Amino acid sequence: MPAEGEEIAILHTSMGDITWRFFPENAPKAVENFITLAKDGKYDNTIFHRVIKDFMVQGGDYENHNGTGGTSAFGSAFEDEFCDTLYNIRGSVAMANSGVNTNGSQFFINQAGADTFSTDGLDYDATYEYYTGVYNQWVQQYGANFVAQYQNADDFINGYIGGIFPLSYAISDEVMNLYKANGGNIHLDGPLRAKGGHTVFAQVIDGMDVVDAIAAVEVNTEDNKPLEDVKLISVEITTYKAQ
Repeated sequence: MPAEGEEIAILHTSMGDITWRFFPENAPKAVENFITLAKDGKYDNTIFHRVIKDFMVQGGDYENHNGTGGTSAFGSAFEDEFCDTLYNIRGSVAMANSGVNTNGSQFFINQAGADTFSTDGLDYDATYEYYTGVYNQWVQQYGANFVAQYQNADDFINGYIGGIFPLSYAISDEVMNLYKANGGNIHLDGPLRAKGGHTVFAQVIDGMDVVDAIAAVEVNTEDNKPLEDVKLISVEITTYKAQ
């Protein structure tokens, strides 16, 4: 849990409140980015535009509300911040991106639980199949600009991911046990990949039941957008007070 007086965020959503703590020492730019945008009201009255049960819920596109926009607080994309003590475990909050060092305003909450975590997807073939699926999904989400950068799945895998290798090769027993106990999305971790990944900058400390409820809503199968908007009404930046 956070220390007394530590800065936290309370997300007031149409389905309830979600509270998280930040990791400013490990991801200072990502934390500054989120807090600045929140205080400026950029996240107010936005939506969770991409929701995938047993994976994650994504929001933060205050410009286009569909995953194609969202300028950072710095006015341009900022660099990834990877740390070998922060992972995409269940409840962690990470930056969404469309490639290496392309962080803007969008974020996601890892929702996958321990009951769905499996090591079956950590071999070469399964990893290749997974990232081919990601490529096809991102073609739909990001359109022509993305295709211009990566013309096919192999270009994407080699350019963005840095080539395919068995993810289990780089995973310590300690990290693997962390995922087995808590769940999460191990394939998103920057420290475990040859290239790319997603910067973890916060962790939910209250309201995972709300995250699970959001993840369970009915979505459009083409782009995983909820059929009925799940709204992020406002974000309150405050300090933690121990009960």
